[in-house]
Amino acid sequence: MVDCVVKDWQGAEAGTATLDLKVAKEENASHIVHRALVRQINNGRQGNASSKTRAEVRGGGRKPWRQKGTGRARAGSIRSPLWRGGGVIFGPKPRDYTTKMNRKERRLALRTAFQGCADSLIVVQDFASELSQPKTKEIIAALGRWGVDSSEKILLVTAEKDETVTRSVRNIPNVKLIAATNLNIYDILNAEHLIVTASALDKIQEVYGE
Repeated sequence: MVDCVVKDWQGAEAGTATLDLKVAKEENASHIVHRALVRQINNGRQGNASSKTRAEVRGGGRKPWRQKGTGRARAGSIRSPLWRGGGVIFGPKPRDYTTKMNRKERRLALRTAFQGCADSLIVVQDFASELSQPKTKEIIAALGRWGVDSSEKILLVTAEKDETVTRSVRNIPNVKLIAATNLNIYDILNAEHLIVTASALDKIQEVYGE
């Protein structure tokens, strides 16, 4: 269980919130989180890298020179893998990189990773109503009031998508905005700071808490 201070739009303390998620045992935590991370990265790969073998490269049907009498090494095709422009030996071919992991393990890894980032977690009140129109400058100013540098990697988690917030955040290179139901282990581990709205924290505990 982790107790967090909730900050308002101006950066002042506005209450407290509790993060209480069922996490993996300490001796297994790093292993299960690593497996979940590798799974997500592997499943994001297209797997369409492809190189041509000597049978697939165009040309090379005629023997370049006669077998004997030239003083050169024997050659049967200009598309030999030994030649420039030839085929590739054991090169990549399209394949499926999909890695499977049980749903319970995935959710346990996600909870473990999220609660493990409690030191970099900042809980704020819902601020969508504070933005009358999309303003990147106001978001950057708010980040400063919350004690975060906008040049650092920030994951901003909200309970649901809001168009004004989305348009305000999208021009900040190091800030990624996602909904609480779209949490994933890569974004959690990649961020230097997690900024979560109070309603998003409640939703995370509702969806992922067990």
